[in-house]
Amino acid sequence: MSREGSDRRRPRLGAVSYLNSKPLVEDLAQLCPEYDIRLDFPSSLARDLANGQLDVALVPSIEYFRQRGCEIVSDACVAARGPVLSVKLYSRAPLADLKTLALDEGSRTSATLVRVLLAERFGVVPELSPLPLNRPWQQSSAQAMLVIGDRAISAPRESFPVVWDLGQEWWDWTGLPFVFAMWVARPGLELNGLEDRLSEARDRGEARLEEIAAREAPRLDLPVEVAVAYLRRNLYFRLNSAERRGLQLFHELAAGLDLAPREVDLVFRSCARS
Repeated sequence: MSREGSDRRRPRLGAVSYLNSKPLVEDLAQLCPEYDIRLDFPSSLARDLANGQLDVALVPSIEYFRQRGCEIVSDACVAARGPVLSVKLYSRAPLADLKTLALDEGSRTSATLVRVLLAERFGVVPELSPLPLNRPWQQSSAQAMLVIGDRAISAPRESFPVVWDLGQEWWDWTGLPFVFAMWVARPGLELNGLEDRLSEARDRGEARLEEIAAREAPRLDLPVEVAVAYLRRNLYFRLNSAERRGLQLFHELAAGLDLAPREVDLVFRSCARS
């Protein structure tokens, strides 16, 4: 393709396909008609933003730290101020004795968060293995399993002596919210008002949480009331000053364990400062 043809291509935007992100993409196609919009797993979106196949994406916060020069371009995010419900660690052994840990393949930020919490609180660095997305997670032979997204919401058949909700554990330990994902753009991208439209999509989503839950719950085999409670009580969709402090602390702890680059400036472009 010629340089001229490539410059005229439609900008590309990627959003997460999980229930926790549905309020951020309400009417997004209508609000951003010039964008090609794709829904995918968080890890896939981060990869494609890094390799130039996306211009803007809702990416795991750990991937923002790893992608030099990218900017946070919206005050819309997926965060928790307490229990998050959809990010859980199930362990068959006491955490202080943990030797093996399987990490959900759809996870990057949560995989780093659980490693930070285990290392900082218990001095534990378990051997890691993948937890595939395409088979029941309880089939893993690991002592503990990190499960995220929609499949973490339903209670498992197996009884586990230790269950962590990572949003709650972080909140109790730090007193700060935890930011799981935010809108990130590649360096130098002209936003042309995109930041306002991302906020508008979030505002519409927050106003329609019951409608979103009713639409999505049957697909996930969840009771509608569970989906409503999850969206309304467990998630927070605004990137305020407390969220930014939590994001900064997460980076410092992850970098201290060599799980993220040390020299990272958190750049907030066109984001509300409240």
